[in-house]
Amino acid sequence: MTATLVAGGLAGGYGHRTLFSSVDLTVSPGDVVGVVGANGAGKSTLLRILGGVLEPQDGTVSLAPSDAFVGYLPQEHERVAGESVAAYIARRTGCAAASADLDGAAAALADPSLAPAGVAADDLYARALDRWLASGAADLEERIPAVLADLGLDLDAAGAQETMMTSLSGGQAARVGLAALLLSRFDIALLDEPTNDLDLDGLERLESFVRGVRGGVVLVSHDREFLARCVTRVLELDLAQSSNRVYGGGYEAYLEERATARRHAREAYDEFADKKADLVSRARTQREWSSQGVRNAMRKSPDSDKIRRRAATESSEKQAQKVRQMESRIARLDEVEEPRKEWQLQFTIGAAPRSSTVVSTLSGAVVRQGGFTLGPVSLQVNVGDRIGITGPNGAGKSTLLAVLLGRRTPDEGTSSLGASVRIGEIDQARSLLVGDEPLARRFEEIVPELPPAEVRTLLAKFGLKAEHVGRPVGELSPGERTRAGLAVLQATGVNLLVLDEPTNHLDVVAIEQLEQALESYEGTLLLVTHDRRMLENVRIERRWSVEAGSVREL
Repeated sequence: MTATLVAGGLAGGYGHRTLFSSVDLTVSPGDVVGVVGANGAGKSTLLRILGGVLEPQDGTVSLAPSDAFVGYLPQEHERVAGESVAAYIARRTGCAAASADLDGAAAALADPSLAPAGVAADDLYARALDRWLASGAADLEERIPAVLADLGLDLDAAGAQETMMTSLSGGQAARVGLAALLLSRFDIALLDEPTNDLDLDGLERLESFVRGVRGGVVLVSHDREFLARCVTRVLELDLAQSSNRVYGGGYEAYLEERATARRHAREAYDEFADKKADLVSRARTQREWSSQGVRNAMRKSPDSDKIRRRAATESSEKQAQKVRQMESRIARLDEVEEPRKEWQLQFTIGAAPRSSTVVSTLSGAVVRQGGFTLGPVSLQVNVGDRIGITGPNGAGKSTLLAVLLGRRTPDEGTSSLGASVRIGEIDQARSLLVGDEPLARRFEEIVPELPPAEVRTLLAKFGLKAEHVGRPVGELSPGERTRAGLAVLQATGVNLLVLDEPTNHLDVVAIEQLEQALESYEGTLLLVTHDRRMLENVRIERRWSVEAGSVREL
């Protein structure tokens, strides 16, 4: 179906807080609109409003035709207890809801009293059948195994019905989430951070899907390379300026146009400020001259010299008139509002004293985990090494890190961690910050030498303020937990920095700041990432490729 989504004057937020307002957006077939902005700007809120999950604070969302099939896929791959892979895919593709509606319509056809008031049972059934067919529910079960196999998951139809989502690893769950997208038949797709947890192969498949889809797509992503390759327009939600703007062209064109617009806004304000300051200064000088003239006339001219007194008075009145003229010019100036600077993450990575020359060593190490085997692996990490680690999901990257860091003893071979090694780590699960404890208390436990007041000051520097520090860490968003993890790195000295997919859930500004911090960091670095721009921007001296349980130095 050819469908168009039109949003007019949208405002959205939560509680009494409005995150964005006056958003106008039209999404036509073939459009790929990237929504960008700082964390907290309301990007996910906007998608939920467009998908009908949330009501807008103001404005309208309309579809043409009105029964267009809109799919909203949230960023978290929600794994419900007892839900199989097949059931998860049916839910994410909208097929489960379409099947439930069809069953309800069939029941109403048999018993018309079950139909909604004013709706004929046969019309209800006809619409439900059309939606069921459009969703692809008719042959979904047959299509699932082929797509899963293509993504490296060997599950037949029965296996997809029997395998629970909760039994899958994070990488496997991400591939099932990608399979759901590839199997979907939405007229308009709303995708929230679809690149999270995908490896390079998954990213390429996602890009191919997005570029080839016939319907419209609105997506939120912080993957700069993905945005550059896919989007045709960019909607920026500017939290600092409380504004929004749609930029034509792709992502690179948006960056250039935004930089130009910001430069012009700054130049316009600077010109206004300089002109106003000059006029105010001149008015002040004229006012001082006028006051000084009156004082001099009163002091120097005797009462009998009426001609001189009159001349002095006229002179001071002229000065006063000039002051009024200057003040009038100031009042007539077109006010230019100063561009507000958006919040930026500014941090460094705390350094610890140098470790031993050899940081970590593996010799013939083999690790077995279920049906998976890593190794044998023989590697050495030396002090100051900057190593980038890449490979498909499930290839053994996280297992390799666990053995290198001494968290896992190999089943065969040996591993050893050097002396005086101080490890700072952000893992994929952000496991340092989980549980029901308030953020401030958990942070104080991790960094006990930091006074409570300094803890709150540091967290605020990372955008975690009063409304965050008292919340349980498990209730924080993934992006907030990631920023808290970066705050730990600043507060504690490290000489071995381990980052496992650090860009997941960070906004672009924070990612760029992380890249700058890594440039100035002088310790040993192990960086696992699928972010192609980060691999280009961060100085890497060695590269390891992990695939099917083996490690190869490139």
